[in-house]
Amino acid sequence: MSHSHSLLGDLFGDRSVEAAFSDTARVQAMLDVERALARAQVRCGVIPAAALGAVEAACSAELYDIGALAQATALAGNPAIPLVKALTARVHAHDAEAARWVHWGATSQDIIDSAAVLQLRHALVHVDARLQALCSALAALAAAERDTGLPGRTLLQQAVPVTFGLKAAGWLDALQRSQRRLRALADDTLVLQFGGAAGTLASLQTRGLEVAQALADELALPLPAMPWHAARDRIAECGSVFAILTGSLGKIATDIVLLMQSEVAEAFEPAGEGKGGSSAMPHKRNPVGCVAAIAAATRVPGLAATLFAAMPQPHERAAGQWHAEWETLPEIVRLCAGSLAQVTLVIQGLQLDRARMQAHLDSHGGLLYAEAVAVTLATHIGKAPAHALVERAARQALDGARHLRDVLRDMPEVTDHLGPAQLEGLFAPDSWRGMSDTWIDRVLAGASHDP
Repeated sequence: MSHSHSLLGDLFGDRSVEAAFSDTARVQAMLDVERALARAQVRCGVIPAAALGAVEAACSAELYDIGALAQATALAGNPAIPLVKALTARVHAHDAEAARWVHWGATSQDIIDSAAVLQLRHALVHVDARLQALCSALAALAAAERDTGLPGRTLLQQAVPVTFGLKAAGWLDALQRSQRRLRALADDTLVLQFGGAAGTLASLQTRGLEVAQALADELALPLPAMPWHAARDRIAECGSVFAILTGSLGKIATDIVLLMQSEVAEAFEPAGEGKGGSSAMPHKRNPVGCVAAIAAATRVPGLAATLFAAMPQPHERAAGQWHAEWETLPEIVRLCAGSLAQVTLVIQGLQLDRARMQAHLDSHGGLLYAEAVAVTLATHIGKAPAHALVERAARQALDGARHLRDVLRDMPEVTDHLGPAQLEGLFAPDSWRGMSDTWIDRVLAGASHDP
């Protein structure tokens, strides 16, 4: 199903990936498989070389009426059947003898699955390049903002200080894992499908493996140990990898949406004419790219579940489960690519209010530094007593609208162990960064290894 020219296509999709899954692209991919099959069989001496020219000349999607194929697909049950019929007729019109050898030894699922793999491979190249651009932008952001402090938030409440560089490194770390998963798909998941009617290639007698290898070579696809008509773990894996990436992009978008809240206002999507406005409220600056990414992350899990539900396919060929994959997997990839495009634009133009972040670190009377005090005090009086003491001081600070540091200064059980300078130092923004710089450096080291 093509969405590239729909009203919502540019919001939720990516035109390059849309094109890879258009109706024309689907037909062309199937024709590419048919052309490669003829070439492979000529190489193996299975069909006469004289047949090849007419078959190759007919393997162009522009020669076929997509609308007529769609109507015939509704009757035939899959698009390969009417396409092979139309292909054979076109070859016959130029060379009746050559028409005998069209689609020789193959079955519809061979053509449809292998074509889908070609489409996925094309989309994967684009997604990988786009993901690398996003990773590069995040690496630059993590490095540039390693000293930018802001409140860390747990259960949506201010917790302890962190740095924005650490937050960006966390986003990058997850995307680097998705990079590795995507690149692994090409080795073991995006493979040739060629098994004939029931996976035996009996129609080619003893030449089946030879032709399969030649076809794999023609298409530059790995040849699996055997056909996989009803073994759909590869399809489920492919959908899962794109779904995980979509979820990781949704996490980035969710963080930024929360940072854009009026009461927080620490980070913002890039502004632009007509971007993020409201039809009713002139003052609004709404997130747009992040909202699209969150929508994708909300939709994709259900689609991935469809692929898992389709895995228990009966016997040698499925009756409905395989068919459920045809639109589902492209939709997952389409939504993932659209989310990736949106998040890339957001990160590349992300605007930070560092002064606001610092103000939030200083807000709430220094309570963000309570853990730092408790851990330091614990080395003197033990963990449990220190925790209880600082917890009591925090309650007093809240009840009296006082700074936690001032309350602690008035508690002899604290000052007996922590001098004025040491206590003051615990409330410095850079005093409680822990392993933040180390974690950032480790993630950036991983980023530097990517091509």
